[in-house]
Amino acid sequence: MELQLTRTYHPNGTNGILLFNGTELCKTVELPWKNNQPRVSCIPEGQYRLRRRHSPRFKAHFEVMEVKDRKYILFHAANDAGKELRGCIAPVLQHTGEGKGSSSRAALEKMIDRLYPLLDNGNVITLTIKNAES
Repeated sequence: MELQLTRTYHPNGTNGILLFNGTELCKTVELPWKNNQPRVSCIPEGQYRLRRRHSPRFKAHFEVMEVKDRKYILFHAANDAGKELRGCIAPVLQHTGEGKGSSSRAALEKMIDRLYPLLDNGNVITLTIKNAES
């Protein structure tokens, strides 16, 4: 089962569209690309495995596994990448600017509702990240 994140890069943030099995699940916001520098850059394009995760801070969310030179890259709620993200990916329902969106909690709930049951049944979900211009 595959999630595909197609990104559009901007100087102040990265906007994306997240597809699940070819259908749009939500949109995403991330930090701008700054050569994979921890805490200030989005992660490199490539293929990753997704797992469910829970923490006191973010409650139910997802972790992107095996990101080169990075750890704890999460999918969690945030509407402004520059103010709320440190390298993670935030699902949103609408883009409102470069690295900005709205209704992130609703978008995360949509992801959880769709993907947690699949993960709980032993399915592997991969995330493929690519540039919209490729």
